[in-house]
Amino acid sequence: MADTSTTVTLRALERADLPFVHLLFNDFQVMRYWFEEPYESLAELTDLYDRHIHDERERRFVIEGESGAVGVVELVEIDHIHRHCEFQIIVAPGNQGRGYAGAATRKVLSYAFGVLNLHKVYLLVDTENHAAVHIYEKTGFTVEGVLREEYFSAGRYRDATRMAIFQRDFLGT
Repeated sequence: MADTSTTVTLRALERADLPFVHLLFNDFQVMRYWFEEPYESLAELTDLYDRHIHDERERRFVIEGESGAVGVVELVEIDHIHRHCEFQIIVAPGNQGRGYAGAATRKVLSYAFGVLNLHKVYLLVDTENHAAVHIYEKTGFTVEGVLREEYFSAGRYRDATRMAIFQRDFLGT
């Protein structure tokens, strides 16, 4: 049974949150699992925020725990015709292992399926990130396949696993 005792709030990412996001995006341990180089200036992040603020194909949320911001969760590449999107999440290293990722994942899936009426939400995860895979499986995601040597990080190519969950499975319909 999934641990549902951790309570989180999701709220829209605001300009004032960018310094927090900047710290996450420049942390090697965080970004190696996001298939990205941990290098982005606050000015670049602000510019990206300004360009995407009205993009209907993205929903970016700050995950708030009892002590404030603990991470970010995103639905990106939202396709309203085919009714699917990609899921991405970062929980700040100091807040990992406290149930925030599972709670935020359940909340954002409720939003994706209940508000946006999406059919499918998918993600890519480092195959060696067993903790994340475990959280996704507990939430209902299933493996669709493995992309071999999909990205380069920490000096070598790594495999990525694509996982997905359908609206009917999450909502039980």
